[in-house]
Amino acid sequence: MNVLAFDTSFAACSVAVGRGLGGDAPESESRFEPMQMGHAERLVPMIGEVLSASRLTLSDIDVVAVTVGPGSFTGTRISVATARALALASKARIVAASTLAVMGDKAARALSAERGTAQNECRASDLVVVVDARRGEFYAQRFSYRTDGKGADAQGEPIVADLDQAARLGGMPKVDFCGSGAEAAATCAAELGREAAWHFPDLLPDAADLMRVAVRLEPLSTPVKPLYLRPADAKPQVGKSIERVAI
Repeated sequence: MNVLAFDTSFAACSVAVGRGLGGDAPESESRFEPMQMGHAERLVPMIGEVLSASRLTLSDIDVVAVTVGPGSFTGTRISVATARALALASKARIVAASTLAVMGDKAARALSAERGTAQNECRASDLVVVVDARRGEFYAQRFSYRTDGKGADAQGEPIVADLDQAARLGGMPKVDFCGSGAEAAATCAAELGREAAWHFPDLLPDAADLMRVAVRLEPLSTPVKPLYLRPADAKPQVGKSIERVAI
């Protein structure tokens, strides 16, 4: 299976291509570029670069994998619109994952590699991805993972929460918080009497991780759409000759 994956949800643009995934000799190429702006201008050229490096064309792609949020409204729309266009042009199937699921999978693999299985073979642990969404809110999602390095399993849907709500996520005696809001959530959890640790404050979704997640996902049966957890920050334009309305 050949998979094209990309993400533009936060402060980076990333693209990955997996060739022959699930076979005996899979190959992959990826790019990850931090950026605050310019995702729309960079995404398509980056896709072309990675396809060329993989010796593939768009018609060779079986699956287009995309993150659908939560994240910046503009960045999320860029990825979703591009996925729709590429799938239409190539007849590829689309699979979608939340940004937090991709981040959780990466964090789980990193923690598993760091801790190994020596302490307690395949010990189950709770992990909560917490991303600072500004205005006193956080995007959060709870996962479970095992120390065998096989990634993370969602234990609930992504939510937008205040700090107290985020700090209370997770059912294990000890919880690992990851992401830009992890330190604040772990500190709050400790104040609530919970045993908590925080990791990877610079964690961002990466298409290379999305590509690995994609092989476990079922193709969408309906058009892919953004996952928005709160209203857009933009306000309707008023006092102009042509006023804009909120959608």
